[in-house]
Amino acid sequence: MRTMENKLKLISDLITASGIFCIAVALLLLINFIHIKSTKPLESEALKALVEQFQSDQQNDALKRDVRNLDLLARKAFFTSNWQVKTGGLLLLFGGILFAALLRIYHDMKIKIGAPLLTGGTTQITRILSQRWILITGGILLGSALVASYLTTDYLKFYEETGQVVQVAEEHSVKTVVVESETVESGNVESDRVNPDQTASADSIVIPAEAGTATPNQQPATPNQQLSSVVGHPSSVVDHPSFRGHWGQGVSKAVSIPVDWDVTSGRNIKWKVTLDKKGYNSPVLWDDKLFIAGADAQSRVVYCYDRNNGTLLWQQDASGIPGSPTTAPRTTADTGLSAPSATTDGQRVYAIFANGDLVALDMTGKRIWAKNLGVPDNHYGHSSSLICWNNRLIVQYDTNASGKLLSLDGATGNTIWDHPRKTKISWASPVLAELSGKLQIITVTSPLVYGNDFETGAELWSLDCMSGEVGPSAAIYDGLVYAANEYARLIAIRPGPTPETVWEADEYLPEAASPVAANGLLFVATSYGMFVCHDAKTGAKLWEHEYDQGFYGSPMIADGKVYVMDKGGTMHIFKAERTKSNLGNPTLGEKSVVTPAFADGVIYLKGDRSLVCAGT
Repeated sequence: MRTMENKLKLISDLITASGIFCIAVALLLLINFIHIKSTKPLESEALKALVEQFQSDQQNDALKRDVRNLDLLARKAFFTSNWQVKTGGLLLLFGGILFAALLRIYHDMKIKIGAPLLTGGTTQITRILSQRWILITGGILLGSALVASYLTTDYLKFYEETGQVVQVAEEHSVKTVVVESETVESGNVESDRVNPDQTASADSIVIPAEAGTATPNQQPATPNQQLSSVVGHPSSVVDHPSFRGHWGQGVSKAVSIPVDWDVTSGRNIKWKVTLDKKGYNSPVLWDDKLFIAGADAQSRVVYCYDRNNGTLLWQQDASGIPGSPTTAPRTTADTGLSAPSATTDGQRVYAIFANGDLVALDMTGKRIWAKNLGVPDNHYGHSSSLICWNNRLIVQYDTNASGKLLSLDGATGNTIWDHPRKTKISWASPVLAELSGKLQIITVTSPLVYGNDFETGAELWSLDCMSGEVGPSAAIYDGLVYAANEYARLIAIRPGPTPETVWEADEYLPEAASPVAANGLLFVATSYGMFVCHDAKTGAKLWEHEYDQGFYGSPMIADGKVYVMDKGGTMHIFKAERTKSNLGNPTLGEKSVVTPAFADGVIYLKGDRSLVCAGT
């Protein structure tokens, strides 16, 4: 009997200790939650004051260092606090389970030995009631602390509309660089002459390169431009401002595009430059400027080249952005930290990176605004490219938990509308299309293909037709929307309040490359090496060609031809016709998973290591 009483006393002591432990941890979590919510550590008044002071004195290097140091300190403190809260939540959960288990054991042992009830009704009732209130109060405290822990650690997981936008013109941080490229008239390409050491230091103050000027038929869209001026595709502009060209549809108006080149020998190569950082984004063009992005674990950079000769005009770091994480997110090797392509409207260039950093720069490289959208919960890495039109920037921002489509003011970064989505995460990119007299944003997700109003973000239609992990973006032709994904289907949709399936097929399906349609034809490139041409109206397969290498880069239609680069770096060129006619298979000389860009007389290619301009 004495042994049983000793056990009861030991368990009673453990119950007391675990209860005190739970109460202490719960109180600390609640206090921390209240503190973080009230002080907003990433939006400190001290940092705001320094930023405002810096805007009026941008030549002050000491002030610049103070802004960077304080921002870094705030972010480190915040993420350390988040780790502590998450750990505290787990400890509290463990303590609560232990407390409940010990109570159960204590109760069972008391019943087993038949412990007598205390005499005196009033005393017994009082004890029972007090124990009940203790349990209820403890349960409320435990639950509140766990909820507070969850809400606190979720603070930066997803973008909030109230996120801080820093609007600064960081002229001091623009690196204006004159880097000599390989200009080739004929003969062999000499060794690379692009030297990263030639760039100006990060802290040097330089005069930015002269901004490009738009020709009369290349004016940036203005906020009051009417849709009627841009109805139809291809458009009147000949720039290549986004992933897959104008409106992201994969069709270019450029003419006289070459079909024969060889980088190794230098045949028909105008210039070639070596890339400083990796990035699986595609080049975009405006006037005489070419933009790409690159990133590694240390930094994220936007580059601007003279597209005529390959000279690096400037490069701009995406650094010092409030809320930006201190460490790069984990991504797979075939996605990386800079997969989304940039976009430009001729006034600004916009770029987004895998850590959620979004920047807007003017055409000389000066930062206009920047914000962090929250690190996306994305097991491969964020890859949806940006697209802009009419002074608005469209961002598809999906995570494993949720997704959203954002429209931001191009000049300020302020949110115009924010449309949440409950579909699965998608790695495809938004496409713009004029359908039924209304400009729409077309996105492909699982399981829905969407059409959203460009002006309001309202969902105009959707069709449940996709599955799997969606990578390919939509194609548009003659009022129809085409979507495809591996292990799902290839489908032609007539959009509307009640969207209709016009036709579908499931023989050859893409994993990453987007379909493209023009001239009554639809082209599909698969990751296992099949390139297929369909009748766009009926879905009938017209011809196919099989290659040893698969396709990740998307096919593009230009100058009556279709261009598609395989992963090995060979460009396969066909006439965009109903019968198969191969025009050439020129090589890049290195692996490539990106999509080319076009201007009259030239094609711009990007490989793992190089950026190349081919033309006659």
